Amino acid sequence: MPKTFPAPESHDGDGYVYIVSKNGLEQQVHILERHGEEVYVHYVNTDKRLDEWVAERDVRPVGGHEAEVAANGQSNGATTRKRKRGSTADGQSPRRGSPNRTNGDAASGSAQPEDPDANQANVSVVTEEEYDIEHHKQITAKRNFDKVIFGKWQIRTWYFSPYPLTEAEAEDAGVPNAQAPHAAARIPGVARSSIRSHGRTSDLFAGGLGRSHGVGQNSTLWVCDRCFKYMAEGLTWELHVRKCTRRSPPGRKVYQRGAHIIWEVDGAKEKLYCQNLSLFGKLFIDIKTLFFDCDNFLFYILTDADSQRDHVLGFFSKEKVSYDDYNLACIVVLPPYQKKGYGMLLIEFSYELSRRAGKVGTPERPLSDLGLRSYLTYWVSTLVRFFRRLLSVLPPDTAQVTTTGLTTDISDAIAFSPSRDTEDSSSSSKKRRKSTKGWDGEEIPASAIALRTAQLNDMNDPMWTSMRSIETRANRDGSATTHIVVRCTLADIARATNLRIEDAAFALNECGLLGRHLKGDGSSEDVLAITREMVEAVAKERDVKRMCMDLAHVLL
Repeated sequence: MPKTFPAPESHDGDGYVYIVSKNGLEQQVHILERHGEEVYVHYVNTDKRLDEWVAERDVRPVGGHEAEVAANGQSNGATTRKRKRGSTADGQSPRRGSPNRTNGDAASGSAQPEDPDANQANVSVVTEEEYDIEHHKQITAKRNFDKVIFGKWQIRTWYFSPYPLTEAEAEDAGVPNAQAPHAAARIPGVARSSIRSHGRTSDLFAGGLGRSHGVGQNSTLWVCDRCFKYMAEGLTWELHVRKCTRRSPPGRKVYQRGAHIIWEVDGAKEKLYCQNLSLFGKLFIDIKTLFFDCDNFLFYILTDADSQRDHVLGFFSKEKVSYDDYNLACIVVLPPYQKKGYGMLLIEFSYELSRRAGKVGTPERPLSDLGLRSYLTYWVSTLVRFFRRLLSVLPPDTAQVTTTGLTTDISDAIAFSPSRDTEDSSSSSKKRRKSTKGWDGEEIPASAIALRTAQLNDMNDPMWTSMRSIETRANRDGSATTHIVVRCTLADIARATNLRIEDAAFALNECGLLGRHLKGDGSSEDVLAITREMVEAVAKERDVKRMCMDLAHVLL
């Protein structure tokens, strides 16, 4: 029989629903913690990054339990919460395998015999795995730092990050001592963090847990924007910043376009840097589990260079060996640099890594709400660009084809078009010389232009010849109309775009391209029709842009 434990206390505060007036709107919240005249609230059906401290006077109970809340009374300026199943009278969750005791038993230090049947009736029993999951939710329910000082930026944090503050750092930051009457909650069986135990995951969580209780809304973390070393005190941070000599991430360049560079950093070679980077990224990631053993991960860090050094904009990590072919474990773009296309650049680069490895990649699940939104944008954009090229009669950047003599094949007409070989090439070269600047002073070399033109105009790939057919029909006035007809499966589309079948199907369904059904030929398979007009409508609705990454600037 598997080992079982009493269910820990719920992380939804007292379980009641309250109303908060914010920006003229009334929103439902749960109170997670009370501190003086302020309460820490979680907005119902929203992400935890929106949790915040609000004045207690601005919170009122939902009709139906005002009397019950009032009856609980006030103790030390905070509402006394009702005792929950599986928790002791002082509100703390019991230790694993330890029986519940009353306040009298705890004060006297003697344990009284209990009725096993009554204990079984009052205590909800869960498995060890369920206990760990619920306990982890309790730990991470509230962020332990309200803001972080990162270089010139003061950033409001989103989530809990288990920074391992030592005893001295915790005292400087205002964390209650473990022996104090109102000591912070502790993880059963785990000691507080120390310098010697810095590398152990359990102790890291213990150190971070103390920061999330009793600090209030003014807890600040100080992080060096060069090496990501963290400090709990501003003076120490200022002294470190003056002496820090790091100018760029400790890795090799794998992509460079102008001032924007992507660095590959090996977690096994740069352990401390990657651990500090992961801790900092966890302030803005909720779903992913943070692993402090970075040996099996590669980190790809996007920077923007100036005359002095490289400034970190964001990063993503991936496993060196993924048996599920995941090409990304977690991705972070720092809040000051969001909504500028940097996240899309990192996503595109992760798929380029999979393509060069001969694999069809996908991000590690589960995805956050912002992560799903970003990946849906990438999947839809990739499919739209593919369909545009696939359903075009003429190659890209070709508006007219002129031939001499008798030509009945449109492919021959394109191949022998004098306008493409002479006039257009000379005019396009002039235009290119006028616009040689890209992102932040990027110089586009001639080899990059040649590579880009070859990629856009290569219509002789077997993938295209096997899937596409050109149908030309004569009109009554002697002219002709040419259409592109493609007969393919969803697997063909996924393979051509280097997407997982389920990812391609999800994106097509979300943008409405799976809605038009044709009458089948009697088989059980569904036959769908996607026209160029439908593709352009999706492109306009989703504001599909060109790729952020240029393959000519990949340095692998």
